[in-house]
Amino acid sequence: MQEGRVLPAKEINRDLLRSILTTPNWYWVTVAVMAIIVLGAMSAAGLMINRGMGMTGLNRPVMWGFFIVNFVFWIGISHAGVMLSAILRLSKAEWRRPATRAAEVLTVFSLMTAVMMPLIHTGRPWRLVYWVYTLPFVPYDFARGIWPNIRSPLVWDPSAIFTYLTSSILFVMVALIPDMAVLRDRTTGIRHQAYALMAMGWQGTPRQWKLQIISGILLSALILPVFVSVHSIVSWDFGMAVAVKSWHSTIFAPYFVVGAVHSGVSAVVFVMILLRWIYGWENYIRHEHIDALGRLLIVVATGWFYFFVMEVIFGFYGREADEIAVREFQFTQPPWNLWFIFFTGLTYFLPVSLWLFKWTRRNLWIMSIACISVNIGMWLERFLIIVPGLAQKQMFTFTWYTYAPSAVEITIIGGTFAMVTLLMLLFSKVLPLIPLYDIKEGDMLKTEIKIGRATVPAVFRED
Repeated sequence: MQEGRVLPAKEINRDLLRSILTTPNWYWVTVAVMAIIVLGAMSAAGLMINRGMGMTGLNRPVMWGFFIVNFVFWIGISHAGVMLSAILRLSKAEWRRPATRAAEVLTVFSLMTAVMMPLIHTGRPWRLVYWVYTLPFVPYDFARGIWPNIRSPLVWDPSAIFTYLTSSILFVMVALIPDMAVLRDRTTGIRHQAYALMAMGWQGTPRQWKLQIISGILLSALILPVFVSVHSIVSWDFGMAVAVKSWHSTIFAPYFVVGAVHSGVSAVVFVMILLRWIYGWENYIRHEHIDALGRLLIVVATGWFYFFVMEVIFGFYGREADEIAVREFQFTQPPWNLWFIFFTGLTYFLPVSLWLFKWTRRNLWIMSIACISVNIGMWLERFLIIVPGLAQKQMFTFTWYTYAPSAVEITIIGGTFAMVTLLMLLFSKVLPLIPLYDIKEGDMLKTEIKIGRATVPAVFRED
């Protein structure tokens, strides 16, 4: 597309609904492969539940392993939706438009995946479902003398996550209403009836548009406290652990929140590049959008690196033997020191050095490599927080040990990535991954508002 050209509404509908109204050859093959991986992970989880947690690499004192690492990782990925949709909507950043829907949907599916990790980790998921995950909906049976321990993360996490999940689903559904009306008018039969039901009588009247915009702004503002609190609460899961002194850092909450935004936005950028490639959406996911997101990531990554350095300095500043022992274990003991070097390089130094140059930010291959490296590094970061801290607990020095994941754990973790991919593919077949009305609005405003640093030709300006 020539920069500055205003696309007709029919062309936008045709291009962005192509993933729903037509099915490419690769689609069902990819869905089948992802479904097989998910079924394999479910089988591994069922076998583990049947045989016991001894099939994992968990031991004393490392009782948190890959499952909790993955839980924190997917909670972090979920923060991309609020960052790109709520915060940038309120700040009126035009370059957010193509990324908002993918970020919001990724938030919902990441939270759903994260919720499964503590269930599997307990080894007896039915008990956790009954006693913990029903808390936001069904009160405890106080008449039997059963009282929850409100100091337990098993009480905090479900309340925060389900609040975040509910608000994220509402966020997605409100933004989908105008697009449902477009699909309603372009389909027949059962699909037409389903889309008509989800469109809720949308006719595009001025009053409906006004209410839709107001509800989007209100949800954006209301979801921000939840955005901050969710990963702060996850960080307190570690900070409130009495036996692990290396986790007692007051900077954990902002450190986890900024790290979550770093990994989440990087994941969304990679998803956008994939969508551009597989669906041919070059007219909608353009180089200036990726460039603007790359510049945002420089700021977020530098903020995260500041909190990371402060977290290390705070540990040494206190001169507590517990903290120093863990840091020496991370910095000097192989293979942990190698993992630590990989983690810092992949999370900050490699991607930021690439994002500093405009030509690399506009090179989709380089941006893909940088975003993938960030998420590999952020996964390693959670691993290096959890395992060394537990392996070198000072309370019982005779129980020092290390941790090696089993094939069951690796299979289940791989299944979570396949499940998120599968859910994204199925969503793209039913609902548009780029908001139609948002693109149309941005296309009309492109003669008045710059996207990133893109310059609109003078022929398209209104003087």
